[in-house]
Amino acid sequence: MTAIATSPVPPAPPAPTFLEGRARIVAFATIGLGMLLAALDGTIVSTALPTIVGDLGGGEHVSWVVTSYLLAQTAVTVVVGKLGDQFGRKLVFQLSVTIFIIGSALCGLSESMAWLIGSRALQGIGAGGLTVTATALIADIIPLRDRGKFQGALGAVFGVATVIGPLLGGLLTDNASWRWCFYVNVPLALIVIVAARFTIPKVPGGAKPRIDYAGMAAVALGASMLVLAASLGGTTYPWGSWQIIGLLVGGVAVLGVFVLIESRAAEPILPLRLFKSKVFSDCCALAFVVGFTMLGAMTFLPTFFQYVEGVTATQSGFRMLPLVLGLLVTAITSGNIVSKTGRYKVFPVVGGLVMALGLFLLSTMDPSTSVGLSSLYLFVLGMGIGLSMQVLTIIVQASVPYTDLGVATSGVTFFRTMGSAFGAAIFGTLYANFLSDRLPAAIAESPGVTPQDLAIPSALHQLEDSVIAPIVNAYSDSLTQVFLWAVPVALVAFVLALFLPQVKLADSLAPEANDLGPGFGAPESLPNQEILSRRIANLLYGRRRDRVLDLLESDESDLDAAGIWAIVQVYGLTASGHRADVAQIAWSRHLPAAVLEPLFRRVVADGYVEGNFDDLTLTALGKGTVDRLSDDLSAWILENLEGMEGETPEGVAEAIAYVVQRIVVERVESPVRPPAAALASDATP
Repeated sequence: MTAIATSPVPPAPPAPTFLEGRARIVAFATIGLGMLLAALDGTIVSTALPTIVGDLGGGEHVSWVVTSYLLAQTAVTVVVGKLGDQFGRKLVFQLSVTIFIIGSALCGLSESMAWLIGSRALQGIGAGGLTVTATALIADIIPLRDRGKFQGALGAVFGVATVIGPLLGGLLTDNASWRWCFYVNVPLALIVIVAARFTIPKVPGGAKPRIDYAGMAAVALGASMLVLAASLGGTTYPWGSWQIIGLLVGGVAVLGVFVLIESRAAEPILPLRLFKSKVFSDCCALAFVVGFTMLGAMTFLPTFFQYVEGVTATQSGFRMLPLVLGLLVTAITSGNIVSKTGRYKVFPVVGGLVMALGLFLLSTMDPSTSVGLSSLYLFVLGMGIGLSMQVLTIIVQASVPYTDLGVATSGVTFFRTMGSAFGAAIFGTLYANFLSDRLPAAIAESPGVTPQDLAIPSALHQLEDSVIAPIVNAYSDSLTQVFLWAVPVALVAFVLALFLPQVKLADSLAPEANDLGPGFGAPESLPNQEILSRRIANLLYGRRRDRVLDLLESDESDLDAAGIWAIVQVYGLTASGHRADVAQIAWSRHLPAAVLEPLFRRVVADGYVEGNFDDLTLTALGKGTVDRLSDDLSAWILENLEGMEGETPEGVAEAIAYVVQRIVVERVESPVRPPAAALASDATP
């Protein structure tokens, strides 16, 4: 086994700073307010659009006020998680709020449609950063045993904000100005920045940043092309037009290039190894389908209430509250159960079925459906969304190494946002087609009704009910057809959930106080490999520890354990491209250089190491000794480790390499246990 001889020095991963009591509640309130801002502005503008067009003009570009926000948010979600892992999530969270404030202020100051569209894109960048880092920060401050109820509450904040956005937008537009739909964010976001400074603990990034600029550009371009195709297809251009086909083909091609870039990047923004985990892959697929179904259906509910039931924009927002209640109940309940039991599969399975049932019930509504009955249907749909949406984030966060927390959260959020974009666009096309088939005949049956009467719902319902009945029925039939078409999509989520594997969830994969410490070449591992690695560690540090000492101090060389430790330190640093500096190694162990110099002088004299104390390298003899040690210790582990059933040889080999490398480096303990920051310096002399 030669994995030990080919892996670079990993930095020590950061540890989470779990909070308790009042500090936890205050920090969560800050994070929740940030999520509220990001989610709210995705829908708050919808009821203000007619007024905006009347003020700024450019009605032919009005759809871009929504599309630019969604486009920017989608492009940034997959990037910002990696930035949080590298620079620290608190810093990225604060930076995202700052960008959001600037975008909001510019939106309110807009003097043209182009100005507003560009400002909305800037606002979307900040919102994407807020959405991802808010979710990941929960895992930084709250352990898994309590995380479910907080993630569920955060999901409820997202759902509530999505639903009340149109309500708040209508209130501000009617009673102040459409500009206050954006100005209202500024004081709230300033509160978030100040509160974050004092309430959210700083968890430093786990590595010296090496930014994957090529990967960022590729995923942003590829995702943007696909979202543009979904937004423009069937409306601005036919689905079969060269523009839409070009965007789809180009988007897929660019994302293919992104995969190639990520496979070779030193610090990929979305590590492809995450997709080797069936849990992560299935959760991403489920997130896409849930986002597709959720936003695709919720987008058209206010339209139903206003055009079919004749309520105002404000009232339609209140009519959505049963959906929010259902989402809130099941999101928090399922999150609590997952945190306490570790059993999660049942929730997306049941959630898919309940979503399908709720959508089917909505498809049966007509103008005569009572408020009570339609509210029940909305409650059922909300329950299904709550069971399926936020629990996926909890599953992913608890089944990946802590060092991958940000990128894993980004991955799930990215796929959910992409699903939302496609759902809104495709269901919008279906709705437009259904309505265009029914509306002309309905208008012909409604004498005296003009196209101007259909521009806004309130104008339509100022006419006699008997006159507009055919038109109302046309809207009702078109919208309920959209809900019916969403049913099979929800069933796809049910089928995908059936294949979601149930694995044991770890409370945190961050380093523990009694952990082995970082090795000089530990490869990133999947969750089951992390568990296997800990079993191997228990074997090495357990009842057979004396056997391990015998193996380390083999008769095949004159090296003792201290000498082995010294040559591994040299090899680890030089293999990763750094200088092996004795003074730096000593500093990382909180020791004077004079303590380690005799040890390194001895291994130089014995022919294992050569060079000066500030730039040592291994000789051929030293490299051979490291390879021999790795092979012997790996063979011993394979022979003595129990419970190997169900493990693949590849998984076992990687787990053994992971522990072997760490155990060798940390074999000789320092008088004072060094902190993570000091250990990280082994990789950065």
